[in-house]
Amino acid sequence: MGEAGRGGWCPPMDLFRSEPMQLLQLIIPVESAHLTVSYLAELCLLQFKDLNAEKSPFQRTYATQIKRCGEMARKLRFLKEQMLKNGVSPTGSTTQPDVNIDDLEVKLTELESELTEINANSEKLQRSYNELVEYKLVLQKAGEFFHSAQSGAIEHQREYESQHQIGESIETPLLDDQELSTDSSKQVRLGFLAGLVPREKSMAFERILFRATRGNVFFRQAIVEDPVTDPVSGEQVEKNVFVIFYAGEKAKSKILKICEAFGANRYPFTGELGKQAEMISEVSGRLLELKTTIDTGLLHRCNLLQTIGVQFEQWNLLVRKEKAIYHTLNMLSLDVTKKCLVAEGWSPVFATKMIQDALQRAALDSNSQVSSIFQVLQTREIPPTYFCTNKFTSPFQEIIDSYGVAKYREANPTVYTIITFPFLFAVMFGDWGHGICLLLGALFFIIREKKLSGQLDKLGDITEMTFGGRYVIMLMAIFSIYTGLIYNEFFSVPFELFGPSAYACRDLSCRDATTVGLIKVRRTYPFGVDPVWHGTRSELPFLNSLKMKMSILLGVAQMNLGIIMSYCNAKFFGSSVNIWFQFIPQMIFLNSLFGYLSALIIVKWCTGSQADLYHILIYMFLSPTDDLGENQLFAGQKILQQVFLLLAVVSVPWMLIPKPFILKKQHEDVCFRLNFTQALFVPSEIIYLRSDSDSLLPQRQRGESYAPLQITEESVQIESNHDSNGHEEFEFSEVFVHQLIHTIEFVLGAVSNTASYLRLWALSLAHSELSSVFYEKVLILAWGYNNVIILIVGFIVFAFATVGVLLVMETLSAFLHALRLHWVEFQNKFYEGDGYKFYPLSFSLLDGEDDML
Repeated sequence: MGEAGRGGWCPPMDLFRSEPMQLLQLIIPVESAHLTVSYLAELCLLQFKDLNAEKSPFQRTYATQIKRCGEMARKLRFLKEQMLKNGVSPTGSTTQPDVNIDDLEVKLTELESELTEINANSEKLQRSYNELVEYKLVLQKAGEFFHSAQSGAIEHQREYESQHQIGESIETPLLDDQELSTDSSKQVRLGFLAGLVPREKSMAFERILFRATRGNVFFRQAIVEDPVTDPVSGEQVEKNVFVIFYAGEKAKSKILKICEAFGANRYPFTGELGKQAEMISEVSGRLLELKTTIDTGLLHRCNLLQTIGVQFEQWNLLVRKEKAIYHTLNMLSLDVTKKCLVAEGWSPVFATKMIQDALQRAALDSNSQVSSIFQVLQTREIPPTYFCTNKFTSPFQEIIDSYGVAKYREANPTVYTIITFPFLFAVMFGDWGHGICLLLGALFFIIREKKLSGQLDKLGDITEMTFGGRYVIMLMAIFSIYTGLIYNEFFSVPFELFGPSAYACRDLSCRDATTVGLIKVRRTYPFGVDPVWHGTRSELPFLNSLKMKMSILLGVAQMNLGIIMSYCNAKFFGSSVNIWFQFIPQMIFLNSLFGYLSALIIVKWCTGSQADLYHILIYMFLSPTDDLGENQLFAGQKILQQVFLLLAVVSVPWMLIPKPFILKKQHEDVCFRLNFTQALFVPSEIIYLRSDSDSLLPQRQRGESYAPLQITEESVQIESNHDSNGHEEFEFSEVFVHQLIHTIEFVLGAVSNTASYLRLWALSLAHSELSSVFYEKVLILAWGYNNVIILIVGFIVFAFATVGVLLVMETLSAFLHALRLHWVEFQNKFYEGDGYKFYPLSFSLLDGEDDML
């Protein structure tokens, strides 16, 4: 959302509240409208409103130009497909091309026609070449059939003649040649067909031929060793050469139909061996000529596509810019005189001077005799939300926007989320060994961010998402190292980094004993958990108690921060009702119960008391008058608890009852003032209030009589209940029910949200125990075998388990839980998130788009 420097203009960042916005009206001469929109798009600071929402796309002024740009985009897609098909990638930059849009349209038409003609000729030549290749195979394979048949016949004739010379024998035929010969008119003359059939269909082909002719054919086939390019489909297909001998025209017609049905390609063939050799020689010569012609055509097409590739990105960007400009111009309303275009849009207040300069520059560059008119409109319409972010703060802002876009000028949780989100993640992920691994991964993306930024389309979805959150991961890793040092865990192994342990054994028999068997011999371990706790039987109870209490303290602190943020919103919007009847009772209720519990935790830590805090909190409600006994931590605790309980009970009706009645009274006062104003002032003195429906009014009725308005949250809430005809509507029952739901939600949420923060303790414990299991049951177990192979296998298993489970699955789990704590437990105290983003017209966004308009 509005990265700093995206358009080259951004004020000093203030993430706490969105940028002040203003509604502008621009009256632009038609002759300078195109250049004006182009210059404003380069600024990236103006979001145009659609003033022609009631018109269909085909009824708008510039529908023809958009259709023209769409046609050019189609031609560019065709050129890109041709380049990708031939392995040519665009190499040019996305700088502004020298060619204008009219010349580009002519050039694209010529290139498309030329490429279409080249492709058509190439396809014809390639098909002819493939047919000749098949024809040559048929001549070779079928020629082998005839050659082998002729050789067999000659051998049989020689054998027959030798038998006649020896004399008649028992094997001599009873009828000699003269007796066998009959009338030549009664002899059957056989015809034959030759061609190729796909190998997978050859068996079925032969079977159908046999059945169709009732066995009156002679079928021979030979396998072609290498796949053949089919002339029709252009695909590589394994085929067999066949020769079919038949008798009669009726059989021939059946065979032709079967060949057509099976996709068998037939080729002319002669039975004379001499002519076969001539035909093979002729076909080989034609193949050589076609090969030379095809290679020349391919070279010409490759050179043409490389020439296109040099300027393709520039042409593509120009077409997308033109289409974006005309889309924007279609959102502008045409003046009655049809000489001016009227535009309305939102822009940050700091951009006023830059927009005015752009308007003047466009008027000069377009040689317009009239400059554009710039004026600011006063309106009660809620402006869009715009935060000026950079590559570091942008991913944190996206985390918040995924929940809901901040309402205009609402306090932005991102300011605190930058620190609290990675910190709460680290509380659940605390291990400085794992944190170093995460840090190395984040630094890899950060160091190579310039290279990877230009290859986002080549990255996978997960890699691209990880790259976008590289700075979030870096802070998560840094805080994980910090909390890992506090927990004193390096892949679950403790180290004495900050000095020796404060405890020592009384004797050698206490090695596996609890802390009762240890005595304090040195000063307290200076930072984090004393390493002596790890591996003892009391490790789990000690760390459970520590992390559970720490989770409550962190949760109560963050929830208090959320309630304080609600005060900041109420103070900024001038809503005293929300301060007195929302902020104050909520602070009292939360801190009377869980703030008091947090104070007891700190007191117990400081005094070393053995008091049961569960017992204290439960009986604070059940028996507030009973003595505390051994659970008393300080003098006057019983009276203080009764006061806190009373305050908590009083704060509930304090939140529930007064606010609806006060809103009703304020609504009645506003209605009285409006009626009084309408009765006293003449229409020419009435202040015009602009609403969404004003955009349908004629231009001369709007834009010149606007007056500044003081907007408060209460007035907006009250006046939103007015309908378009000015009739007053205030549903008190609806407001009261809404306040009742809000009160119940906060009271119950104070308990459930505090309990929800215990996930910090649970996830931290699970991460620590998983890490310990992998270390002890895999790595240490493999080390104990004193075998190099087992040790290597164990280390590989340990590495994969650590990366797959702890660095991937546990990272994702802790990330989602931290996300939940911010979205639900923190932001529901103050964040409405019902705004909408500021989307300015921008050419810089087109540079990163992969898909063309």
